[in-house]
Amino acid sequence: MEKLTASNRISNALTKMEIYSFHDVLYHLPRTYDNFAPTKLTGLNDKDRVVFLGRLTGAVSYTKKGRLSIVRWQMETKDGTFFRLVAFNRPYLLKFINSQNLYTVVGKYDALRREINLQTIVKGEMDASEYSRPIYSLPTDLANHEFVRLVNKAFTNMHGTLDNFLPANLIKKYRFIDEETALKQIHFPKDENEIYQGLRVLKYQESLIYALQTLLIREENKALPKGSKSPIELKNVNDFIKSLPYKLTRSQVNAIREIILDMNEKELMYRLLQGDVGSGKTVVAASSLYANYLRGDQGAFLAPTDALARQHYKTLTNLFKSFPLKIELLVGSLLEKEKKEIKERLIAGKIDILVGTHALFSADVFYQSLGLVIIDEQHRFGVNQRAALAAKGDRSDLLLISATPIPRTLALSIYGDLDVTTLDQFPNKERQITTKIVESSDKELKEVVEEALNKEEQIFIIAPRIEDVENKNLAAETLYKTYNKAYPNRVSLLHGKLKQEEKETAFDAFKAGLTPILVATSVIEVGIDVPSASLMIIYAPTHFGLASLHQLRGRIGRLGQPSLCLLVGDDLDDISLEKLNVLVKSNDGFYIAEKDLELRGPGEIASVNQSGLPSFRYVNLISDFEMFKYAKADAEAILKNSDKKDNEVIIEHAKYLLQTKGFLNA
Repeated sequence: MEKLTASNRISNALTKMEIYSFHDVLYHLPRTYDNFAPTKLTGLNDKDRVVFLGRLTGAVSYTKKGRLSIVRWQMETKDGTFFRLVAFNRPYLLKFINSQNLYTVVGKYDALRREINLQTIVKGEMDASEYSRPIYSLPTDLANHEFVRLVNKAFTNMHGTLDNFLPANLIKKYRFIDEETALKQIHFPKDENEIYQGLRVLKYQESLIYALQTLLIREENKALPKGSKSPIELKNVNDFIKSLPYKLTRSQVNAIREIILDMNEKELMYRLLQGDVGSGKTVVAASSLYANYLRGDQGAFLAPTDALARQHYKTLTNLFKSFPLKIELLVGSLLEKEKKEIKERLIAGKIDILVGTHALFSADVFYQSLGLVIIDEQHRFGVNQRAALAAKGDRSDLLLISATPIPRTLALSIYGDLDVTTLDQFPNKERQITTKIVESSDKELKEVVEEALNKEEQIFIIAPRIEDVENKNLAAETLYKTYNKAYPNRVSLLHGKLKQEEKETAFDAFKAGLTPILVATSVIEVGIDVPSASLMIIYAPTHFGLASLHQLRGRIGRLGQPSLCLLVGDDLDDISLEKLNVLVKSNDGFYIAEKDLELRGPGEIASVNQSGLPSFRYVNLISDFEMFKYAKADAEAILKNSDKKDNEVIIEHAKYLLQTKGFLNA
């Protein structure tokens, strides 16, 4: 595969985007398109988008107010209509515009001033074949026209070399164009239908390969025998359930029953437990660990972060305080001597449940009899590294936990390698969280903080990053200084770069109410339980996905008390407001997760990795769901007829992708 050669500036920008070859360039698709097709110019409403061909009439004026420069001029269209135009901070237009040339103009109509705010201007009349121009998501140091030039060069270099993995019968069945043509139509379309037909190929191929991967993993998982296990009696698990200081929901009881029945099967359990924030997933996990203990096996509870592992350790220790289970914590921040002693007790069978981070599956960690592995906030395929699990002892049942719930029909389709259990009830009262969008200058910010402090309730202040960038005051450290100045000695700071001891001190002081305000990054998104917290203020909410914002909001109102979440954003555009208003209208995690997927465009789906959902470059799990279902059915048919030469290519490609990532045994 030919590598790119470019200037250092462009090379550095491409490296940021993880683009290293012409192949990578072609698969970085446009984010949107500039449409230069002429629009109707009569009966315009405020903020209507207009496109027309015109010529300068009269003089061009230029004024400057501080950093703001303003260019104004008038143009006459082909049909004799006159428009006033205004452009901000584009002084180069003084030399660009003249009365000799025609210009294609794109702008937004300002009904109050009866003028057009310029968005784009191109010299000359455009051919109909050029009406759609690609716009890419790029770093600030790489211009759009430079990337377009790279795309053209990539097509020249890659011509005739792109692999077509789809079986011929499916290409014929769905009337797909070849992949190179599909990419050309996506990058340089003549009309919207060309974009649609091009994306149809990439979306279907991605859906089919994903479906094949999940089926291959499920096939291999189910083929692994778990060995001889003692049956678990459901009634014996009731001893633990009856010891709880609260009654389980019907949903939790059903989930525990499903899991234990699965654990009693001869095949290994591969089950996903999903539920909204606060739906009681940890208690279900604890019940499963107790059932595993009853059959004489050890359990491992894996969390993605040190903080969450410690939280789970404390929770399990409290839940099992009346039972003889031995629970220990293994995380990277422990002293080497402590780690060594834990590992020795583990192999000797003196630990029943080991809670920790990825250290649980290190090469030097051995279990005497590992029977159940629970992985919280699962990250999809990575959890299927059975080689790592198998090395720890007998074959183990696997329970994955996700706090990003999605409708069951969708879950069953996208989690093809797993059985799915869903919690759809809350143990406590339904959440009473009011969510509002406010600006940073809003007086309500100060009022609600002081009201919460007077009630002796805890407050979360959330920032999108740790350190300040471009003096935008969006950093945790900056906000900490601001709030600490306003409320001295009543604010703690928590983020990923702090030492473990500093994190624990900050969180413990917050939980105890000694410092009732906690300024933090999204490190508190999962597993942090402070029942009395009733106020959350999230700065720059557009830096987070909807699912993440819902996770963050789930840290307040956990006892069912009235709570408030303020989303602080200035100068929000229509798209951002549409996104945030989903949270304003609903506290339903299923609905929010679905809207989150619905609002994403091609290329944005990968960012849902943080929420545990599968990563797609082109497929939108909501709008493309029907295609996804067809692809899954086709994948099942392909594996049934794997000996057909036409099917071998795509099966081997799916296996290769899994093996290179360590998700399937070679």
